Amino acid sequence: MPVMWDDDIDAILTGDLTVGLGYRTPAGGVVVLAVAPIGLGDRAEGRVGFTTSLGFSKKLERIQRDPRIAMAYHAREHGFASARAYVLVQGRAHVVERPSLEQRQEVTDHATKYLGPSRRGPFWDRWLREYAAVRVPVDVAVERIVVWPDLRCAGAPYVLGTPWPSEPPAPQRPPKNGTSPRVDAARAGARARKTAHTLLGYAGTDGYPVVVPVAVKAADRSGLALSSSAALPPDGRRAGLLGHSYSPQLVGLETRAYTGWLEAGEDGALYSPHTETGYRAPPNKTLLLLLNGLMAKRGVRKSRSPT
Repeated sequence: MPVMWDDDIDAILTGDLTVGLGYRTPAGGVVVLAVAPIGLGDRAEGRVGFTTSLGFSKKLERIQRDPRIAMAYHAREHGFASARAYVLVQGRAHVVERPSLEQRQEVTDHATKYLGPSRRGPFWDRWLREYAAVRVPVDVAVERIVVWPDLRCAGAPYVLGTPWPSEPPAPQRPPKNGTSPRVDAARAGARARKTAHTLLGYAGTDGYPVVVPVAVKAADRSGLALSSSAALPPDGRRAGLLGHSYSPQLVGLETRAYTGWLEAGEDGALYSPHTETGYRAPPNKTLLLLLNGLMAKRGVRKSRSPT
């Protein structure tokens, strides 16, 4: 039976402009990225969704290898929802690599509502041809919905669907190359603190990603000191960290994504970043579309070039 949810939750699932997507890595960690759900899904069938680009082949390969994902509805700016609840959706994702004309039109209609109309005309049709061609929907069959009463994840949550595991996840084996930071942790902390939202992702007891909000309290060479109103799992594990900010229609945004090692205990949590990716999109729609078109063209050329 599909998981069912009420009107209040549905207003959040169909209203938020962006969500934190958590997906598994082969080593047992979690990567957290910001994606646009644009109201995709079917409540009656217990499905939600988001859009992505075929140009992000690494992300798609990992989702196809392990479809267990989480979507954290954690921010209300610039969308259509106003409730203060934090909603974590866990489920199994299916990438629609070859969407039908009807599915493509659905994505276009939803994107227009949430992101504004795209530019049209001889130049823009040619320039954005690859960008439009590689945007695909991802369907998520909902397994569990966890709802906290506020966006800090303070208070006791309630659960719909599969029951929440009663035991915390077991500690993971440290990486062979050690757990210490491998990128500049002080710089990573400074960059994350400048963004409006910071999310932490890790593999839960049953393997599904868990994504919760955190705050970067301090950062130095030893790592990032994190705090959270949500209960963090004890001991050490691989984890992903995302700091991001966004503007209306996602025209201007900044994202900083990290993978690394989390050590949590009674005295707090320390995060050691091992990898870092990020970008800042211009707060101008014309410049953004020019950049999107260029990146899509490069991605398509790269995918077609012999290896």
